[in-house]
Amino acid sequence: MLKHWILHPLMKIDDINERYDSIDYLMGEGSKFREILEQAFNGLPDLERLLARIHSKTLRFKDFLRVVESFEKISKLIVDVRDFSDRETGSLHKFVNNFPVELESSINEWDDAFDRQEAMRDIVVPMKGIDNEFDESHAKINALEGELNEHLMVYKKQYKSNEICYKDSGKEIFLIEVPNKIKNIPKDWQQMGSTSKVKRFWSPEVRKLVRELMEQKELHKMVCETLKFRMYEKFNKHYSIWMSAIRNIANIDCLIALTKVSESIGYPSCRPEFEKADKGLIEFKELRHPCFIGTKDFIPNDICLGGSEPNFGLLTGANAAGKSTIMRTTALAIILSQIGCYVPASLARLNPIDRIMTRLGANDNIMQGKSTFFVELSETKKILSNATPNSLVILDELGRGGSSSDGYSIAESVLYQLATHIQSLGFFATHYGSLGLSFRNHPQIKPLRMAILIDDHSRNITFLYKLEQGAAPGSFGMNVASMCGISNEIVDKAEIAAKEYEQTSRIKRQNDISNSNLNNMSLGLQSDFVWLVNNYKKLSEDILDYDESVKQNALNNIFSMVENL
Repeated sequence: MLKHWILHPLMKIDDINERYDSIDYLMGEGSKFREILEQAFNGLPDLERLLARIHSKTLRFKDFLRVVESFEKISKLIVDVRDFSDRETGSLHKFVNNFPVELESSINEWDDAFDRQEAMRDIVVPMKGIDNEFDESHAKINALEGELNEHLMVYKKQYKSNEICYKDSGKEIFLIEVPNKIKNIPKDWQQMGSTSKVKRFWSPEVRKLVRELMEQKELHKMVCETLKFRMYEKFNKHYSIWMSAIRNIANIDCLIALTKVSESIGYPSCRPEFEKADKGLIEFKELRHPCFIGTKDFIPNDICLGGSEPNFGLLTGANAAGKSTIMRTTALAIILSQIGCYVPASLARLNPIDRIMTRLGANDNIMQGKSTFFVELSETKKILSNATPNSLVILDELGRGGSSSDGYSIAESVLYQLATHIQSLGFFATHYGSLGLSFRNHPQIKPLRMAILIDDHSRNITFLYKLEQGAAPGSFGMNVASMCGISNEIVDKAEIAAKEYEQTSRIKRQNDISNSNLNNMSLGLQSDFVWLVNNYKKLSEDILDYDESVKQNALNNIFSMVENL
């Protein structure tokens, strides 16, 4: 159930707040109620899995006993906790009062249905009157054993010896054990074995009864096996009742789990505030990664996208500076917010996010014949087709799988489409330093960077892991190479080659052109003018959510860029 909650976060603000009301109650006034729930849940097996095995008739009977006892425990718990819950406890009140009323009567049918001591040894022994077929078979076995005992009493009296008794030897049962001193044994008695002191026989009467008894015991085994299946079928008739109870128990268990996480998530932590607005918003103050609880070394950061701020952050900086961590931390904080867990931040304010779409890492698919670049662009296409203004989009180094010119062009076009037309919230991390120049005038893109300190003499980098406004002056690949232990001779040669051939040498020239106002118009803006003239109606075909408000915002973005030229 917790996996379902994480994979399907809540979207309705009222539902989210109800869940938070339950968390606050369990952390405060409802601590005693929480203790009762935890004690009751302790030791419960995986009932959903066991119920599936009952349905398929593959469950051991001793595990069936655990299922019955667990539902008896749940039924008693419901009676005990209903007085604790009221409407102010949020979704907890719904879960407690949503248990099926038929649960108590359904589970009471199994109070005296079978011998529980025998069930612990995986033996099915129903109580008398529960199953007629079992009762008849068991009565026949008892009758045959009674006749055998009567014959034994006759033999003891006939031969005047209390030493005569029945013994089992391997597969032969009810052998008449007679001391050697007794003579005149009838000739029709079949000797089955002997020792120095006794001889074992089957009389004709006993032999006939033993065969009947063995046949009846085999039939009884079949009756017992089918009896187990019949009991499972009877139990399975109330499947909807059992599953309803299991779902409510699972939901309450998830609330307790989120309560424990919210208590232990560290300081500062807060309950997120959700706002209804036409424009997307994400704001976190002093946000930390939830997996680094109790670690003082983790540097908190402020995140603000949407609202009065631009929707997209163009994130640049050195490798290992923390760009990917910032993006992942933001995504995790949103998931925590919408499943009902406290967030490791001093402030959390956001609109409900309908989906989180990411393009991280680099992997190929050999079995399908897809290269790294192909996989990268296929995932990007899914983002462009399915993202909405209420989505969070994270793109990390898009275009690195192709050549520099191809990758740069694709990165620029995708970022422009996301920020101008789709209008999602998100981060776009890149090492294309000049990419920010194309969006200097874009109202929905702001340059961000990870703070670092550079020692020019030793090439050492000190990572501050702090998010700052502005573009990074470079990717500092040579510094990272030096820190990784690559010899200075190789790094020196690489730096010379980079200054001559790599894009870092062209950034200055493009900066000079930009500063001289010779070319401030991005390719995306130029492309939009062509679309507006020739293919405006087709533009909405490739965008999932392109209603009138989104179109108006797109035009506002375009006009804003034109005004700033």
